Amino acid sequence: MPRPLIGVTAYLEAARWGDWVREAVLSPPSYVRAIEKAGGIAVLVPPTNPAAAGDHVRCLSGLVLAGGGALDPSLYGAAPEGRAGAPQPHRDRFELALARAAVREGLPLLAVARGMHVLNVAQGGSLIPWLSDEVGHDRHSAAGREHLIQISVSSGLGKAVGDHAEVTAPHHQAVKRLGEGLLAVAWADDQIVEGVELQGHPFCVGVQWHPERAGDNRLFEALVQAAR
Repeated sequence: MPRPLIGVTAYLEAARWGDWVREAVLSPPSYVRAIEKAGGIAVLVPPTNPAAAGDHVRCLSGLVLAGGGALDPSLYGAAPEGRAGAPQPHRDRFELALARAAVREGLPLLAVARGMHVLNVAQGGSLIPWLSDEVGHDRHSAAGREHLIQISVSSGLGKAVGDHAEVTAPHHQAVKRLGEGLLAVAWADDQIVEGVELQGHPFCVGVQWHPERAGDNRLFEALVQAAR
């Protein structure tokens, strides 16, 4: 049986190699390695025309909405947040369209960090633009600091990785209002949502952390299995 083709969203940025400086499609290799280790084939999906999102989805067996910079707060009705960095409107627009197409077509989907935010906003939800202002501490944004999250054992996420996980994933934004059909299935000790799933979808999981950076590849294995 051919290995399933898994799309991975990517940056479109200026990059330097040799004497060249050109716009390039960029992605950390950890996503490709995790997908290949799980038995899939990875292909990068650059942020191009949002109108082509459905065509991308129909060519794939599964999709990873990868991590990256903060979503533009105007997309979910919030005020600009300068501390979050400059928005990337081309990537935001394309990935929102891609997420909606994946949900509509029932494409197996794993949404990672920023990807979980994209999924939530695509479903009509909102985000906390600067998390430390909301919770009164900076534990979520402290680089290298592990924190324990609790996971619903009855969820697909819980069945894949268990009822808890220790994760390291600095983030300045978080889910505020859940999008339509999404359920919170993992939480930090301050009740910030760390994982979501879409009801009625074959496999649609979002996590706040970066499973591609960890030694535990079970989430990618679950994605690839669903993509088969």
